Amino acid sequence: MSDPLQHFGAVLRKRRLEKGYSLRKFAELVEISPTYLSLVETGKAEYAPAAERVRKMAELLGADPDHWIALAGRMPEDVKKIILKDPESMPALLRAAKNLTPEQLKRLIAKAEREGKGGGD
Repeated sequence: MSDPLQHFGAVLRKRRLEKGYSLRKFAELVEISPTYLSLVETGKAEYAPAAERVRKMAELLGADPDHWIALAGRMPEDVKKIILKDPESMPALLRAAKNLTPEQLKRLIAKAEREGKGGGD
């Protein structure tokens, strides 16, 4: 499955069924139409659900919302606001960090959290 939306749909359907939700009930809980949910799950939808809908889906299914939002090809609203607050530096930071290892990212995050609280070195 090379299409990200098709992959998201397959993961969504598998997890929904594992949790015992019918298509209609889950669509009602997420506040979308059953028809649209079916299109998403089969990879036939023209677009992914909005980030907040995906967040609600993930929460109902016990999954990580940020991971699912990325899987759906969306961006969390808070992240979008952070990037828009400094549209030059934030993308540059992401590009600079793209090849860091998970351990290096954890250290960078911890340092950024300390700096943000006025800690520093």
